[in-house]
Amino acid sequence: MDPLDDPDARLMAEVAGGDLAAFERLVIRNQKSAWSLAYRFLGNAADAEDAAQEAFLRILRAAPGYRPKAKFRTFLLSVTGNICRDMLSKKRPLVLEETGDLRDLAPDPGEVLEGRERTGGLRRALGALPAKQRLALLLRHYEELSYEEIAGALHTSTKAVDSLLQRARRTLQELLAETG
Repeated sequence: MDPLDDPDARLMAEVAGGDLAAFERLVIRNQKSAWSLAYRFLGNAADAEDAAQEAFLRILRAAPGYRPKAKFRTFLLSVTGNICRDMLSKKRPLVLEETGDLRDLAPDPGEVLEGRERTGGLRRALGALPAKQRLALLLRHYEELSYEEIAGALHTSTKAVDSLLQRARRTLQELLAETG
């Protein structure tokens, strides 16, 4: 991959040269992606914030040796995903926090309750997936990465990504069927 094709890779080159303003721009451009992945993986805002901050600190420390092999975003999501898996393995069982609907459309209370039950069931089912399957699923469906980008982020093959996603979807279907 030509680093000149990726504006974030160019920023990383500037960061490697000691330009902290370039690092600030890099963080501003990418903080939402890191936080969103961490939030979906870990299930609460405080842990997501910690994971995203740690990801950018690691990226800052790695800047002098950074050699782009894929898009910077893939690198960022790989670092963030690894941090999330590490945090999850060192922490208590996963408990995903409830998030309210950001839109106040005054829907039918019965529909709201049913929707919350479905959303809660999906959150619990996602939380029950093995970490690597969950990460692959989040990268594919929420971050909309290609199989190749996911393979790069997980340091595996596209065939392994396909297998991970198939197992994750099958397990999700089974878990959701059990809950109702």
